[in-house]
Amino acid sequence: MSQNQETRMSTATDEFTTHNLDPRIAEQLSHNEAGLVAAIIQQYDTKEVLMLGWMNDEALHRTLTEGRVTFWSRSRQEYWRKGDTSGHYQSVHSVSLDCDGDALLVQVDQHGAACHTGSRTCFDERDLHAEQAV
Repeated sequence: MSQNQETRMSTATDEFTTHNLDPRIAEQLSHNEAGLVAAIIQQYDTKEVLMLGWMNDEALHRTLTEGRVTFWSRSRQEYWRKGDTSGHYQSVHSVSLDCDGDALLVQVDQHGAACHTGSRTCFDERDLHAEQAV
């Protein structure tokens, strides 16, 4: 692992703490072993499910305070704000926590494609059907 990667990872680990996130919100979250919570992104008016991303406390704080969705990249080990590179950004309308505290529903107004492939949604290509029992 390079020194740069180690620096980014240690910074990210430090930012998993709840320094910026309201403690009343942080105490309701049930993080996975990596300190993350799943974030389901949904178009606010049509209810179309657009994508799934991951957030730690700092990403959630940024999402709540900036009005644009911020994720934690598990592969790059860094924060990324949807649309900063592509221009296809997500304006936050609401954020809800599920009953177990381990998933967020983020309702957005999607500007452009939500998927990195250029599709409106990440869920329009692979329709899995269970085999029908005969």
